[in-house]
Amino acid sequence: MTGDGATDVHVCQTKGCGKEAKMRCPQCIKLDIQDGTQWFCDQTCFKKYWPEHKVVHMMKECSISPPDVYPNYKYTGTLRKYPISPFRKVPQSIPRPDYVHHPQGVSLGERDAKHENNIKVLTEDELDSMRVVCKLARQVMDTAAQAVEPGITTDELDKIVHETAVELECYPSPLGYRLFPKSVCTSVNEVICHGIPDLRPLENGDICNIDVTVYHRGFHGDLNETYLVGDKVDDESIRLIEGTHKCIMAGIDTVRPGVKYREIGNAIEKQAKKDNLSVVRTYCGHGIHRLFHTAPNVPHYAKSRATGVMTKNHCFTIEPMINLGDWRDTHWPDDWTAVTTDGKRSAQFEQTMVVTDDGVDVLTKRPTENGRPWFIDQLIAHNYAQAKKYTENAQ
Repeated sequence: MTGDGATDVHVCQTKGCGKEAKMRCPQCIKLDIQDGTQWFCDQTCFKKYWPEHKVVHMMKECSISPPDVYPNYKYTGTLRKYPISPFRKVPQSIPRPDYVHHPQGVSLGERDAKHENNIKVLTEDELDSMRVVCKLARQVMDTAAQAVEPGITTDELDKIVHETAVELECYPSPLGYRLFPKSVCTSVNEVICHGIPDLRPLENGDICNIDVTVYHRGFHGDLNETYLVGDKVDDESIRLIEGTHKCIMAGIDTVRPGVKYREIGNAIEKQAKKDNLSVVRTYCGHGIHRLFHTAPNVPHYAKSRATGVMTKNHCFTIEPMINLGDWRDTHWPDDWTAVTTDGKRSAQFEQTMVVTDDGVDVLTKRPTENGRPWFIDQLIAHNYAQAKKYTENAQ
């Protein structure tokens, strides 16, 4: 640590300290980091905060010299893998899902349920718990949505999701699930799903999907949305996002008692074809409640072999992944990040819902703006030409 003779008053960056800081991190000085993150009151606080503080150095180093994490990997598009920050911690007071305690992050509950392959009919008490956790998941999502802008890293979005979830006494469900290293999935541009938050700053013109799941008092709530980054997103990407949202709405419109689960995919692919878009087949929606992923499987493409008929109090997600180009996917060497094989962009929306007496109740629906997705707010805020039809519809 290095002292500094400046007269400006600085506050120690270690969480919960708040003391006046007169010492600067020597690596911050070397990297010419000028913001307040470099200040600490003493060596003890500096060492305590080091696991989080070193991310500042990594971010600066990435901006100076873009990393080459997979130098021998042939990427399908323009996006590149950046370094990731350390595993974030959750207070021990917050209950964890079973997979957190497994050395490989495997849910034994999910494994047992898979052998039975039964679609659970939730009790009214279980439904009440699902409504609570889905409301909390939406709060986390809406907090993250407001932070999406050029320059922010997906790692910073992960931090926002993580800290908001913890404040709401939730465990971020992705963290540790089959050893996933982060608290949220962030899928940028050609990434279809399961993108790992890293230190790459979002660029003006990117699109970014944020997939939030939280666990609260024994239940999971799951949703995602795709966002515009800045005011330079091209028309094709906006067409993709709009088309993807129409696809999930077409799927939701099929939900009611007595309908076969395969009809969801039929409706989604029919809508996608109208907009000259393709439907990813590798991943599907899923049952959700006490288990993160369980029966039913909900494919998003037509003529699937999905089994099961919708029954009142079935709870599941619909989450179509829609591509501008070919529907096929491949993976980065991290074995998580799924990307389009042709490098063209992909978008996704997801909601958790329950079958009612005569239809569906979307539990993760946005409670404001009549439930509309955030990308419409962004179109309007950034004065995109496509915003006109939405403002006219609101009048």
